[in-house]
Amino acid sequence: MKILTYNVNGIRAALSKGLIDWFKSVNPDIICL
Repeated sequence: MKILTYNVNGIRAALSKGLIDWFKSVNPDIICL
């Protein structure tokens, strides 16, 4: 089981740099924001 945590302070900048694609490549079971 993969659990991914992410600090949402920089979420907008990270989204523009490909955060969603990275989430898909890691394929976590749980994402904690």
